[in-house]
Amino acid sequence: MHRVNVLKEEFSEEKEALVADDGHSSSKAVAVRKEQEQPPVIVCGLSLARLGRTGQFIACSFSIFFFFVLYGYLQEWIFSFGDFKPYGWHLTLLQFFWYTIFGFIEQKLIFKGSAERKIPLLTYAFLAFLTVATMGCSNTSLGYLNYPTQVIFKCCKLIPVMIGGIFIQNKRYTLLDFIAVVLMTSGLIFFTIADQSVSPKFDMTGVALISAALCADAVIGNVQEKTMKAFKANNAEVVLFSYSIGFCYIFCGEVLTGTFMPAFSYCNEHPQIYWLSFLFSLVGYIGILFVLSMVKSYGALLAVTVTTFRKALSIITSFLFFTKPFTMQYVWSGAIVFSGIVLNIYSKNRDRVGNVFSSRRTLCCTFVSIQIIAFSVLVIITFFT
Repeated sequence: MHRVNVLKEEFSEEKEALVADDGHSSSKAVAVRKEQEQPPVIVCGLSLARLGRTGQFIACSFSIFFFFVLYGYLQEWIFSFGDFKPYGWHLTLLQFFWYTIFGFIEQKLIFKGSAERKIPLLTYAFLAFLTVATMGCSNTSLGYLNYPTQVIFKCCKLIPVMIGGIFIQNKRYTLLDFIAVVLMTSGLIFFTIADQSVSPKFDMTGVALISAALCADAVIGNVQEKTMKAFKANNAEVVLFSYSIGFCYIFCGEVLTGTFMPAFSYCNEHPQIYWLSFLFSLVGYIGILFVLSMVKSYGALLAVTVTTFRKALSIITSFLFFTKPFTMQYVWSGAIVFSGIVLNIYSKNRDRVGNVFSSRRTLCCTFVSIQIIAFSVLVIITFFT
């Protein structure tokens, strides 16, 4: 998830190039020139250029939906094993192991292993610590929370990101950003209250863990952005070193706390966890590659929009395939959160959205329509639970 931050520099350069335009060319000519300059979608070294721009977007969007919905399904399936709750960190250990293997393969096959390490090991040690905190706390929180509640919290990453941006990079945010944060925070509070009232699985430990994961994710995003600007490292290098060092952290932590052998014994008694963890890691890794490709080829606006609706679909899938209590308070509190997300997307992409929507009235109608559609889809859940 946090790997998307690696491409932030490229987005900034794209934005500066658009601003530098003399403004005398027609918008149509600019759009044609921009489309010609956009790179084709390339995943694992395979180009999808022959599908055309529309075909590439459809293929990319479908792949993001498929792989990340499957990722969430596998994650919840693993935690559905009755006694697996205490072993969330061991799942993270397995995930880091597989991500290290995937990063090594990508570095050797895609980048031909020619690029030397550009980021200092000490910096990687810090990035690995943040990565461990992000993914470890996120995985472990699922032992204490419903999956939909975890996803709703992840949707509100903007809150710690803004705090980190203010204190780490001295960034300034608009009024719309702060309104979006208020909406997300309010929706989170109502969603948490709803979960606490109807779910026997709810535990404040899970809230603390997922909150810690979001804070670490916010810090890693800002630190990674500054690091990538300074050292110009490729994605595969960052993945390889961050996850390999993180694997050592988790392994040492499990050995020192005495949790490694019980988790190892449990997984040996339930060997299906090993192949589930492999599939879980593989689909997550491939999903990230498609997100990065979409961001690079189509920009952050479309990528964030697709991933946001993917999260909504993940919540619906969770209610459909896993038995859990349901209340309508989930629907309207979730709608408040997604309103904040849509507002944040608009705030970050005003110029691009303005080119699509010719008037404020059209924009407002579209915003309301999105909320009505989202609300209607969420209501459908009530007929299946």
